[in-house]
Amino acid sequence: MSPSSDTTTPTAPPGPPPVRASDDDRAATVRVLQDAVARGLLTAEEGGERMAAAFAAVHLRDLPPLTADLRPAATAAPARTAPGWGVLAAMLLDQLRTSLRRPGTTRLHPARVAAAVVLGLLVLAVLGSLAGELFFDGGGGHGPGDFGHR
Repeated sequence: MSPSSDTTTPTAPPGPPPVRASDDDRAATVRVLQDAVARGLLTAEEGGERMAAAFAAVHLRDLPPLTADLRPAATAAPARTAPGWGVLAAMLLDQLRTSLRRPGTTRLHPARVAAAVVLGLLVLAVLGSLAGELFFDGGGGHGPGDFGHR
């Protein structure tokens, strides 16, 4: 039997499938590349090409080669900070919008909208009343120098 007549070739067992890269993974790689351009390790053109490749990366294995030849930054990465009020307000509005929709559709449920408006007005009235009491003393005459004389 000649080697050319043998049609079966041994195949390696398939490995685990490649893991897909998330937007956060791509953004972290781009931040490293931006830092490398800022420190002069890459030209703007080289950095732009690598950043484009990072944004186009589909799998995690595609990202490390883009930064493998770069020295790490001398300073440690800044600590993660709280997202801030803007992000929290956006999340609140998104939750509110979702809560006011009819189940299974994108249309708003009129009764839920009416209840939310009434509740919002009630909260504003209570807050306004409290602010009036705190800032304008509510007409009670309990300010400094007023020792019970009316």
